[in-house]
Amino acid sequence: MRALEAQYLLLPVAVPDNCCLDSRPPPWQTRSLNLCVNSHWPERKKTRLKSINLLLFLALPAPLLAQYAGPAILSRGEAPAALAAPQIDFQPFVEVSAVYDTGLAGVALNEQGQLATSSSAGATLAWGITGTHSWRHTKVGLAYHGALSFYAEQSRFSNLDQSLLFGVTHQITRHLMFSLNETAGLVTRNFGQLALQQTVPFDPSTAYVPVTDYFDNRTVYSTTQASLQIQKTARLSFALGGSEFIVDRHSKALYGSRGTSATGDLQYRLSRMTTIGAQYEYLHFSYPGIIGSTDAHGAAATYAVRLNREWEFSGYGGFMRVESKFEQTVPIDPVIAALLGISGAEEITHQIAIVPNVAGRLSRTYRTGVAYLSAGHSVLPGNGLFLTSTATQVVLGYAYTGLRFWSFGASGGYDRGTAVGTIAGDYADKNVSLLMSRVIARHLNFVLSFSVRQYSSPTYVNYNRTIEEGSIGVGYSPGDIPLRVW
Repeated sequence: MRALEAQYLLLPVAVPDNCCLDSRPPPWQTRSLNLCVNSHWPERKKTRLKSINLLLFLALPAPLLAQYAGPAILSRGEAPAALAAPQIDFQPFVEVSAVYDTGLAGVALNEQGQLATSSSAGATLAWGITGTHSWRHTKVGLAYHGALSFYAEQSRFSNLDQSLLFGVTHQITRHLMFSLNETAGLVTRNFGQLALQQTVPFDPSTAYVPVTDYFDNRTVYSTTQASLQIQKTARLSFALGGSEFIVDRHSKALYGSRGTSATGDLQYRLSRMTTIGAQYEYLHFSYPGIIGSTDAHGAAATYAVRLNREWEFSGYGGFMRVESKFEQTVPIDPVIAALLGISGAEEITHQIAIVPNVAGRLSRTYRTGVAYLSAGHSVLPGNGLFLTSTATQVVLGYAYTGLRFWSFGASGGYDRGTAVGTIAGDYADKNVSLLMSRVIARHLNFVLSFSVRQYSSPTYVNYNRTIEEGSIGVGYSPGDIPLRVW
């Protein structure tokens, strides 16, 4: 009831001196003005006042009838429901830091035939803006971050990075809502995690973000997701959605990727706290410059429950049929090779597999932050070195933004994939990031961060390596709260 009342402003009404106010109104009157009319008023005024109260009672809650107010649906890409604050002031920032990076590596080998890696100190100038704003029928959320990095000893790795998370939802009618989410970036070394953001209305882990790339290579990516939700009744809703993604990598030795997806689901709200449903998903991956693609069809049951005001779980489980076709080079008989002067021949491999399609997220929302754990197993387009892969992902983290001095973030992840494209094999990575800011003067913050990532492969021993990055600096951010760490 309190959440419903908070959506509207009470209209000021002049109350005559001889009108009594009911100090304990019945529950059904909490949305109206609850005026107790004195018996001395004329009957016509009584009737008019009752009519006004009735109209307010019916009209004010009307915009909420089309809104799904249950737990967040992970298969729709929604962030935890309790995290959806109606208003977080847009807060720009500028930050200057000293950095030190290890394991800097382009697509090149050293004289020993091993991956050429190096370390270097440097400096970074970062900037960005985060926030969210709500109107009567529309809500917008934004998290943008840019950084210009210079490395003193390895200037060829100096770069300009940018990352964007943007989401908008619009209530078209009482029963229709449109959502548009954009995830984009221009990166060379992406330490970014698929972490929940307090200022965007979707879960970044549902977008195709290249967070497992092996090389420090210029990469451009973008994922656009759109959906239309239809609230058929107070309990039953449908959603139709689609997405397009693109990943381009500067090095010709690495593969870019293109992808399309289409989804449809129905959700039935069993109670105020629980929702069940079913979904269908279609995926298509392709790779410019090579002959090969992947098509997948999947179905899953969905479940979401809000355990209490702070705790929430959402997930889905099912199977996906994955069909991949790729061109590969195969060896030929030495006699044929000598006769024709070739060393191999091309063939098209065709694979069909049934793989689990499961994911779940447990979150705990605080007044000043959120903690979460998510895990899933599905089909991904690979990391530029490996192509279509069945992958397991685990992401956990905690974000805290204090009201006065501190802002803190911690996240970690584990990814393990099995590639089925032109290069087959297993690969994995583990990563941890810690970020902290502390107000040291008005609008001025001390900023500290550290990240580490370890790559490994039981199939390819030379794939194993560890990279680290640390930074310390100061940031300027106008506002009444500490600088939000990214």
